[in-house]
Amino acid sequence: MQETKPPGLKAFSVMWFGQLVSLIGSGLTRFAVGVWVYQRRGSATEFTLIMLFSYLPGLITSPHAGALVDRWDRRWTMFFCNLSSGAGVLAIVLLSRAGVLQVWHIYLVVAISSVFNSFQWPAYIAATTQMVPKAQLGRANGLLQFGQASAEVLAPILAGLLIAAIGIAGIVLIDFATFLFAAVTLMIVRIPPPAASGAGAKARGSLTREAAFGWTFIRERPGLFGMLIYFAMINLVFSICSVLAIPLVLSFTTSKVLASVLAVSGSGLLAGSVVMTATGGPRPRIHGVLAFGFLLAAGLAVIGLRPSAPWVACGLFVVMFGAPIINGSGQALWQTKVPPDLQGRVFAVRRLIAQFTAPIGFLSAGPLADYVFKPLLVPGGRLAGSAGRLLGVGPGRGIGLLYLTLAGFPFLASLWGYSQPRLRRVEEELPDAVSA
Repeated sequence: MQETKPPGLKAFSVMWFGQLVSLIGSGLTRFAVGVWVYQRRGSATEFTLIMLFSYLPGLITSPHAGALVDRWDRRWTMFFCNLSSGAGVLAIVLLSRAGVLQVWHIYLVVAISSVFNSFQWPAYIAATTQMVPKAQLGRANGLLQFGQASAEVLAPILAGLLIAAIGIAGIVLIDFATFLFAAVTLMIVRIPPPAASGAGAKARGSLTREAAFGWTFIRERPGLFGMLIYFAMINLVFSICSVLAIPLVLSFTTSKVLASVLAVSGSGLLAGSVVMTATGGPRPRIHGVLAFGFLLAAGLAVIGLRPSAPWVACGLFVVMFGAPIINGSGQALWQTKVPPDLQGRVFAVRRLIAQFTAPIGFLSAGPLADYVFKPLLVPGGRLAGSAGRLLGVGPGRGIGLLYLTLAGFPFLASLWGYSQPRLRRVEEELPDAVSA
């Protein structure tokens, strides 16, 4: 099959903008329904269940979803996912207007949206490969990271301003409109079909066989498998630290100062995304992946060292600045090395394995801070007379010690990555699967 010339970065930008608007709308809804659930029931457990239902169903369905994405037209897959997710949030609007909205309705809609997202995301990334020339994949992934960063920073601010004025129903109605907007932008761009590959022909069979082939493809390529293990380790550390950032800051200052610290953190995320978009990331791309471990280690050490808002803000900026660069560089590397007709299932399995450590981090962060590290740095604690001389003793210093301890893991993970020839030379060893 003759390979079709990619439409280019300009056409991709149209699709990207539609998805960006939808991401911001979804962020508005997440914030609004979280506030609604907590204010209605006053239960932190019910509040955190929203995160569980928004994460777990999609993770479970992702391998089969990825295989179906490779079977189906990716533009239409994204189109129907946008419309279906929009129908779910519209149901919340109608139930709220009727005065019968219950917490379990929220859980159900969030879980269904999570399943649709397990189709949407691999289709989106694979479509990016088909639309953007290989030389511009780094910049395209920078735009993807910028979109996610913008939604993460802007959505809570906008939702906080809007929720008092228009309520949860009004905010969710805006989200519904953003889904429609994203669907319309998909109709005005061209996404070429993926060229058939030998590996794709080898993978044909039942849906389960095709889903399992995503794992087989990765496992047969030690460089890609090593990068997957690296990301799983980084995600574990990152998830623990992201949960504990707010308790750490609040242990020594006010919520007003916390808002400023989080604003600096968000600006780091945006700055890293802009750099990735403008430059396309480091070359070779594997340096953008592995060198981040050293940057993350430095940022975490700075965060944990002193109970100081400027100190913590500086460390968070460094950590968040590096995140879009590692994600964008890694994404571009995978897009280049995986045949386009296999990217749906491979990327779905990759997401499953790389992110399975995140729930472990979320669940372990609190017990580690409260029951392991906190007792060490209270007055009279086991390390109060040694590490306490450097870090201080009292509220939050156990979390600071945990940050310093965790800083060693990404440092060692990067040293391990550079010591593995198959991972370090993955760009040279594996042939590019995308020629244009």
